[in-house]
Amino acid sequence: RAVLPGLINGHTHTAMTLFRGMVDDLDLMTWLNQYVFPMEGRFVTPEFVSTGTELACWEMIRGGTTTFVDMYFYPDQIAAVVDRCGLRAVVAAPHIDYPSPGFKGWDDSFAAARDFVNRWQGKHPRITPAFAPHAPYTVSPDHLQATVEAAGQSGALISMHLAEAPAETRHIMENYKTSPVKHVAGLGMYDLQLIAAHMVQLDEEDIAITAKAGVGAIHNPTSNMKLGAGISPVPAMLAAGVNVGLGTDGAASNNDLDMWEEVRMAALLHKVASGDPTALPAKQALSLATRSGAAAIRMDGKIGQLKPGMQADLIQLDLGKTRHQPLYDVTSHLVYMLDATDVTTTIVAGKVLMEDRQVTSINENELRASVNAAASEIRAALAAQKQGDQAQ
Repeated sequence: RAVLPGLINGHTHTAMTLFRGMVDDLDLMTWLNQYVFPMEGRFVTPEFVSTGTELACWEMIRGGTTTFVDMYFYPDQIAAVVDRCGLRAVVAAPHIDYPSPGFKGWDDSFAAARDFVNRWQGKHPRITPAFAPHAPYTVSPDHLQATVEAAGQSGALISMHLAEAPAETRHIMENYKTSPVKHVAGLGMYDLQLIAAHMVQLDEEDIAITAKAGVGAIHNPTSNMKLGAGISPVPAMLAAGVNVGLGTDGAASNNDLDMWEEVRMAALLHKVASGDPTALPAKQALSLATRSGAAAIRMDGKIGQLKPGMQADLIQLDLGKTRHQPLYDVTSHLVYMLDATDVTTTIVAGKVLMEDRQVTSINENELRASVNAAASEIRAALAAQKQGDQAQ
């Protein structure tokens, strides 16, 4: 067996497991505006979020992820599932300028986010509440500054999408004559504990600003590749001293929550992007999901390493299968050969959540029944929508 710290998923939308495979092979804005936002408006309820989050937690426990940073609607339901299943999470409450599930727009979504942070902050050993302004293209400058003020007063984390795709960069440049990074930094976002997801469209100055501010950058290689968003300049960020972590993004754009896949994709992507086979070597790639990932989400004093004083979040992987032979270098196997099915044991805060591949904190049969019930409704609606699209 190999024993190592539990993996850290720095950016995801857990309940979107119920939209897994709903629609593929589209650019970000088409994917969001024509499919995701409309389907969310129709189906996302507290029950939907509970079921989707539980499915995600089951998948993450099975794959050796022990901590995740979530951004999705009905954060109280997400927190309740995290409490039951035993994982560790930063639960970020989203707020956006437009109507969203449960909200008419900015005023009520932002008020709910402040209330959520106030109610959960310091109340649970495994749950950290945070603010989640969606992105600089969906939240106005005045409203981003309101988030900055609220997070500054409470000392809470902020998680947001930033510099994700070319369309975002064009929007910010056209409207504010600057880059997404400089835009939010100028509004005070970089003065706080920011977890910035994606960080693809960056120039040298953006990277220097990010490093100086200590902002955590979450690399989502599979999602960014699938949506054609581009390649995050991870080697340059690491060289500048940026704390870089890894994330899966939601299962609607990935389509899984397998952090081993992200580690391998990151290691390979930056080799082919640079033409340098020494770029992001195996040990450094693995660190993005452990030690460096912990620093990116401001938990480097608690998780991400196996040493005295840290939380007992650890996993075991089977190295004894025939397909694992021969074994010369454990780190090489972990990054380039093993996968989520090789995780045998998952432990969070000293509690065993999976042993011998059996998840002990979630009833799988009940979960499957709930997922199938939700999926049948989504499947019918999706078929009708696609039929309408074809008719046009």
